[in-house]
Amino acid sequence: MIFGKYNFINSFLNNAILPANKGSTLRGAFGHAFKNTVCAIRNMTCDKCLLVQKCIYIKVFEPALVKNCLSDVKQMNSPPSPFILEPPLETKTTFSKDDSFEFNLLLFGDINYNFPYFLYAVDQMGKNGVGKRIDGNRGQFRLKYVKFQNDILYSSKTQLCNSIKDIDHLTLDFPITNYVDEKYRLKIEIVTPLRYKIDNKVSSELTFENLIRIMLRRISFLLSYYGSENPKLDYSGIIKKSKQVNILENNFQWLNWRRYSSRQDRKMKFGGLVGSVIYEGSIREFLPYVNFCSKVHIGKQTSFGMGKFNWEIL
Repeated sequence: MIFGKYNFINSFLNNAILPANKGSTLRGAFGHAFKNTVCAIRNMTCDKCLLVQKCIYIKVFEPALVKNCLSDVKQMNSPPSPFILEPPLETKTTFSKDDSFEFNLLLFGDINYNFPYFLYAVDQMGKNGVGKRIDGNRGQFRLKYVKFQNDILYSSKTQLCNSIKDIDHLTLDFPITNYVDEKYRLKIEIVTPLRYKIDNKVSSELTFENLIRIMLRRISFLLSYYGSENPKLDYSGIIKKSKQVNILENNFQWLNWRRYSSRQDRKMKFGGLVGSVIYEGSIREFLPYVNFCSKVHIGKQTSFGMGKFNWEIL
């Protein structure tokens, strides 16, 4: 699967107030800016638009409307989003003029080749402003740089976007031969809220089995729709083996937060797990799934930046 990670470096042009969890705010402002950037027929809904099969906004924000978009994955009711906005992890809520402000944009599949649309949308998003209004104005920011693989892809000084070279392909290949022992301790640190369902119910119990179920779902969905095909994995066998891995230490807590949905015109309550857990057992064969998912997030609302985690072997 083609995988691009783009680091946007900005600075505020005026004072700004943002929530501690900034993912939803950025996602909403970005969506509005993106639609205004590319929408050619604004007097009708997306599902009735003549351009629905070719519109890049639809491919990014409403992929289920594209014909023949679903794969043969049984649980896939709609395609996963081809992007993630990774907000800054700092909980700072007040910003002054000239304060730095960074976030990452992750893109999956061929949509990477349309990166200039995303670049322009973020530029417009900065001009529109984000966060609460102060004296009638939201926090506006100037896009200064975009970094890609430690190179400058875009600079406001030149106003030019360089060509993307040597873009990454994310696969399940992982050197498990480096891990020779049978049993290990695996630490998972969830840094943005993880929200997920087991048997159609929101769960707060992250057993290793649940973790692997979530990861396999994420992997099969992404690779089926944005990669070459659904990976040929023994899902039932993998789940069976995951039940043998135990929790050694659990330091999770449930974090509640609210977001306003402009589409539904109401406040929505969200919650998710944050913190860390240490698993112990035969971890080795699961590492390719852990490594893959640590790059693409897991669970619900990943496009808001939720479900980001780090991992290490202890």
